[in-house]
Amino acid sequence: SLRGSVAQAAAPAADAGSSTGLGTFFSAAAVAAAGRILSTRRGAGPGARGARGRRAVARSATAGVAQARNLVGTNTKETSNAPPKHKKISILGSTGSIGTQTLDICRQHPGLFEPVALAAGKNLKVLLEQVKEWKPAVVACDDSVLEELKAGVAALKIPRYAPQLVSGQAGQIAAATYAEAKTVVTGIVGCAGLIPTIEAIKAGKDIALANKETLIAGGPVIAPLLAKYGVSMLPVDSEHSAIFQCMQGVPDGGVKKIILTGSGGTFRDLSVEEMKAMDPEVLRQRSTTHPNWDMGAKITVDSSTMMNKGLEVIEAHWLYGIDYDNIEVVIHPQSIVHSAVECHDTAVLMQAGWPDMRLPILYALSHPSRVPADLPNPRDGRDFDDWWTGEGKDGKLTFSKPDYEKYPCVKLAYKAGRRGGTMPAILSAANERAVELLLSKQIDFLDIPGTLEAVMAKAEAESKVVNVPTLEDIVEADQWGRQAADFVVKERKERSLGVRQADTAFFLELSPQGIRAREP
Repeated sequence: SLRGSVAQAAAPAADAGSSTGLGTFFSAAAVAAAGRILSTRRGAGPGARGARGRRAVARSATAGVAQARNLVGTNTKETSNAPPKHKKISILGSTGSIGTQTLDICRQHPGLFEPVALAAGKNLKVLLEQVKEWKPAVVACDDSVLEELKAGVAALKIPRYAPQLVSGQAGQIAAATYAEAKTVVTGIVGCAGLIPTIEAIKAGKDIALANKETLIAGGPVIAPLLAKYGVSMLPVDSEHSAIFQCMQGVPDGGVKKIILTGSGGTFRDLSVEEMKAMDPEVLRQRSTTHPNWDMGAKITVDSSTMMNKGLEVIEAHWLYGIDYDNIEVVIHPQSIVHSAVECHDTAVLMQAGWPDMRLPILYALSHPSRVPADLPNPRDGRDFDDWWTGEGKDGKLTFSKPDYEKYPCVKLAYKAGRRGGTMPAILSAANERAVELLLSKQIDFLDIPGTLEAVMAKAEAESKVVNVPTLEDIVEADQWGRQAADFVVKERKERSLGVRQADTAFFLELSPQGIRAREP
């Protein structure tokens, strides 16, 4: 949001921390991230230094790591309060949780949003239902089911309807770059959404960001592209949407700290020792069930480990240009307050509502307009007016600091974020693979943190972390992180059977102090 001489003066410093020369928006925001938005008085996250002279710009410049920028504040170009009319959107991950809820919003607000391109995976039953209802111009699926998709669309016998049917990553890119689409909703889970999102940005599309890994892994590459192509990025993730909503009306330089709230997941009321004593299969099953939110399996497991909150810390760093020392995580079991910002004058602004992804989706698609909506509690159909009565669990808000020994994944995310470069990509990929291994019953729930810690240690030992990465470096880091997770798990299993290997390996150790990796 800065212009002129200030931005021009900041450009050399920003360029020094990035592989790409940046425009005035991001150059200025890089300076704002350390000099104008944030306070230097105290830190918030675990391991925060808080001492004068340890600001993000100085630390990043020393390490040669690309700097975070206020992506939201510098790339929100819309200023009209009028609701959109027939706004054409593409949805990546249309059959998933975010995709189906986006289509719910389109269904509830006819005439406002029009889905013109849908990209999904292998769930043809749901995809064909969506095709029948919305008749998108582009339909993408997994390579393995393309012929079935073609046959299914033909069987629908929709008059005068001949969509482009495509598959694989090329299909996702076709949906993301479809000429008539103005906004792309990125709901693909994992790093698979990174390249289609980049292509959408290059095609001049605004991004409604629901894919965490886009910024967690690709922040150093995504940030300069948003400036170069002049597009907007608005968060769909409930916490980051809450932060964005709280920032409306706060003057530039007024925010001191970001506070991310998290429910604590399904194990929030259990101790480490109680979890250790439980049947591993019971832990596995419970880790996929959330007490407040209805989400996909991967993000629900991430909530149980609180890795989702750690990844959101990294995402907040990139979205808002906030130093890690000024991003705090708090436990909020009710999931009513979705996050908050603390201003320099000590005011704390919170955004509250039911735990429902439809509001963040609606706000991202309609911003800055506040579209009249009917969004009752998705679990029991109640209006929020009922919450104010204070009956039962309603009307109560409690907060506490997380136990980082119980939730070591949060500390790992802070560590990866501060390390920068490709380390967040490695951590995110290893976590994604670890969750896959959990769901396929190849590892237990309590194995996840130690596996991730071992992967990060292996990355440092083998010099796999690239400080100023290109897109190719990020893709390679993602692949390496997954392979490293498999290696660590395989090594542990072999050693548990008494097979000794010459390579460095790690055991997972559960102690009253938490879950950690140790050398044999």
